[in-house]
Amino acid sequence: MDSAPVAALIGPNAVLQAVAVMEECLGHAETRAILADARIDQLPSGESMIPEIHALRLHRWLALHDPLGSFTIAEEAGSRTADYIIANRIPKPAVWLLGHLPARLGAPLLMAAIRKHAWTFIGAGVFAPQGAWRFSIDRSAAGDVIPPPESLFLWYAAVFTRLYQRLVAEDCICCVEATTGGDPRARRYRIARGG
Repeated sequence: MDSAPVAALIGPNAVLQAVAVMEECLGHAETRAILADARIDQLPSGESMIPEIHALRLHRWLALHDPLGSFTIAEEAGSRTADYIIANRIPKPAVWLLGHLPARLGAPLLMAAIRKHAWTFIGAGVFAPQGAWRFSIDRSAAGDVIPPPESLFLWYAAVFTRLYQRLVAEDCICCVEATTGGDPRARRYRIARGG
């Protein structure tokens, strides 16, 4: 007997941080309209994982409501998500150690830790690191009905930018390089140093 596929789960901050930024940038009424369109009746408690479809729908509807503003909102929400991860999910001794290692040693350790926990913010996507400074995110096998909006891929980059800035070197920035094989559901990323 075949069972239905299990929906991918992600951390609740993928929605919570985005909604907080939306409230600040768009106001309560517009945020509520986007949440209604995204079929999010109640915000997550923050205590447990949520179905990734909630975050995907939120990004899609945000991009439809505010195509340009969605990039600014995604970037700030990604930064805040990384801040939450550093404050609440990475053990304090690991934060201290990463902050005191040279970047060439800290970056591989951080990327190894991210690889173990990438599912918490990539969901059904495939995260593939290429060393400590490059990676790809591929959602082509995730079963997305519609390709995710660009703002979602920018959100991923913002999460990595803040993690690397706070834990590896202040001058790190994560750049979205290109689609992978021309597929709109996949991107390659590079973490650059020194602006």
